[in-house]
Amino acid sequence: VQLVESGGGMVQPGGSLRLSCATSGFTFSSYDMSWVRQAPGKGPEWVSAINTGSTNTYYADSVKGRFTISRDNAKNTLYLQMNSLKPEDTALYFCYRGWGYAYSGYWGQGTQVTVSP
Repeated sequence: VQLVESGGGMVQPGGSLRLSCATSGFTFSSYDMSWVRQAPGKGPEWVSAINTGSTNTYYADSVKGRFTISRDNAKNTLYLQMNSLKPEDTALYFCYRGWGYAYSGYWGQGTQVTVSP
């Protein structure tokens, strides 16, 4: 199982980024997927999730209305479109195989998002 995040970077407040998570080693279309972030000195925060058929999604209150999760089962890839970014969105963003997260599950290596003037 491999999960490889990309698309992070440094952006000014109000800017946008699109994260991607390329997966391999399992049947992507059979698993719900999540995005989880961890800011320096803080615990993980479950940001968003999407079910296998893209018919059900979850967003944390902190990102609702600004972030959009999506997936392309043909490309085995998960996405997170992040708009109206705020400094408090600064974190290492991970994709996770499943709905929610568990430390013992499958995680990517993370991609850093920094929102700063």
